[in-house]
Amino acid sequence: MAKIYSRKSFVTPSMKPKKETVSFLLNYSKALSYMKIGKMNIEMIAN
Repeated sequence: MAKIYSRKSFVTPSMKPKKETVSFLLNYSKALSYMKIGKMNIEMIAN
């Protein structure tokens, strides 16, 4: 098992996300907030 986790994984260029995708996900996560009201969790997006 140790041999499997110690190997370096190589990322091919086709696996790298675009800058726009990373920016979108970061902005979405910044705008998303959760509120717990009673037993319910409510998701709110602040945009």
